[in-house]
Amino acid sequence: MTATPSPSAPPVTQALILAGGQATRLRPYTDTRPKAMVEVAGRPIIDYQLEWLASYGVEQVVVSCGYKAEVLGDHLSARAGGPRISLLVEDEPLGRGGALRYAATGLRDPDAPYLALNGDVLTWFPLDEMTAHHRERGGLATLALAQFRTTWGIVDVDDRDRIEGFTQSPLLPVWINAGVYLFEPGITPLLPAKGDHESSTFPGLAKEGRLTAYRIDGFWRGVDTAKDVKEAGEAIAATREAERER
Repeated sequence: MTATPSPSAPPVTQALILAGGQATRLRPYTDTRPKAMVEVAGRPIIDYQLEWLASYGVEQVVVSCGYKAEVLGDHLSARAGGPRISLLVEDEPLGRGGALRYAATGLRDPDAPYLALNGDVLTWFPLDEMTAHHRERGGLATLALAQFRTTWGIVDVDDRDRIEGFTQSPLLPVWINAGVYLFEPGITPLLPAKGDHESSTFPGLAKEGRLTAYRIDGFWRGVDTAKDVKEAGEAIAATREAERER
């Protein structure tokens, strides 16, 4: 579920993971652990993320956390191999934008670009391609976009109002923020000290033409509810089975 990075594009070697928040919609899974530690197909979400980042050359990861931080800290300290991990604990909730800005203080090279991702995202797509796309477009930030899959069933109707069939949870021709970003260092001071970057920093950059989109062609799943845990686990199991059969 990971790949060998392309040698033609120097990798981005540092990343942030946002693992704070109480994730009340994921209860009872999050009664005893933060969202990033919820297990999907037998492994915590953050383990998938770290493995994916490492496979594309990421050497340092800063994890921003708050709720049940000690559970996450114990797990990460017991890991062997992979990127060097720094854990930063928020004394108070900062919002996603504030958490990103705070986590950026732990980067080993504040003058270099960095990746950032939400702690509830399961994905594997070619980060080297996203990096090359970002550099070609020359923006200050690139957002990975996932095609939206509706949770509702779609009714197929012809021009005479006859129902032809039903399609359960199809992909729609619209794109959503996938919660994976590539940032140039100049974005850090533009992030809010507290609050959400999606309602402040990103709209401003979009108006200035400095925000780039990268459409994901690969597995992506946000894990926000108990139903998502089950469905993501089934999708991962199906992906593993398909890889074994190749």
